[in-house]
Formats: sequence, C-alpha cells, structure tokens
Amino acid sequence: MHLDPLFDTVKQQLIFLVGFMGTGKTHWGRIWAQKCGYHFIDLDEAIEEEEGLTVADIFAKKGEGYFRSKEAALLRRMADHRKTIIACGGGAPCFFDNMAWMKEHGTTVLLKAEPEFIINNIKKHIGKRPLLQGMDEMAMRAFISTKLLEREPFYGQAVIILDAATATADSINELGLFKT
Repeated sequence: MHLDPLFDTVKQQLIFLVGFMGTGKTHWGRIWAQKCGYHFIDLDEAIEEEEGLTVADIFAKKGEGYFRSKEAALLRRMADHRKTIIACGGGAPCFFDNMAWMKEHGTTVLLKAEPEFIINNIKKHIGKRPLLQGMDEMAMRAFISTKLLEREPFYGQAVIILDAATATADSINELGLFKT
C-alpha cells in the first residue's frame, strides 16, 4: 500500500498507538501492521527484551520512574524507523513530553475505551499489569476511571481517535492514512 499524499512525509511513516492498557494497542497494531506492510513494535515488549525482565518485574525491582525513563529513551530511538506502527504503553504519552514528541515524529492514534471494556480485556492477563496488582474488580474500576481522567489531557491530543470497542482489522484503512 502507498501512503496517501496528504500523509506522504517522513514523519507520517510512524504511527503511534496510544491509549489505556487493555484497549488493544498490541493486538490491533500487529494486525494493522501486517495488513499495511508496516513493521510493528510493542514498546513494552522492546523494553522487556532490553532489560531481560517483564514490565511487572521492572516496576517491582527498579521502580516506575526507571521504567518511564527507559520508555522515553526507547521511544526516541524510534525516530529513525520507517513504515512502523508502534504500540505504546498506557502511560507513555503522560511522561517526558512523549506525546508531543510522538506528534512531531508521526501520527498518533488513540484507542479509546470505557472502563468496563478495559476491565473485560485485562482480566485475562492481570499478572502482566503491574499497576493493578492485588486489586479486586471494584478497585480496578475505580483505579481505571481515575487514571483515564488523569490521562485524558494527554490522550486527547491524539490526532486520530478510534473507539476500541468497534475496532476491526479494517479500521486502519478507514482512518484515511493509506490509499485502498
């Protein structure tokens, strides 16, 4: 597929998927990258590979501050990538001016979702979610609602907003980023 002339710039060859955990950034990012002939990078997975630890272990052993610093540094190393969809961790846009950096270097796509949708998605993989360790469903709902409000000023800066609950394999084409 070819980039649409409107987006046919070096910076538009990077697509950053942002949104809360459990909104499908990794799931849809892999599918969309394959569909569009793009590379795919999951920022959390790349950090895990570099550190030799899971995100949960990094949080537990080195702290969130270390993780966020590592996340920002790795994100900035993405500037040289071309034709790449990057799934960012849920908090990535909220630290170190990451959202501004992403908007400067590519197209930001927010996968937006309600707390119920998120809870239903993350229940299956709760062990991989360090911010939710030890919470019951009611505590998770309160935490997610609070975090969504806190992160809205960052998430709301995304150039494109897509409802995660209605995302499909064809959603990437419907965003107008590519000629069909």
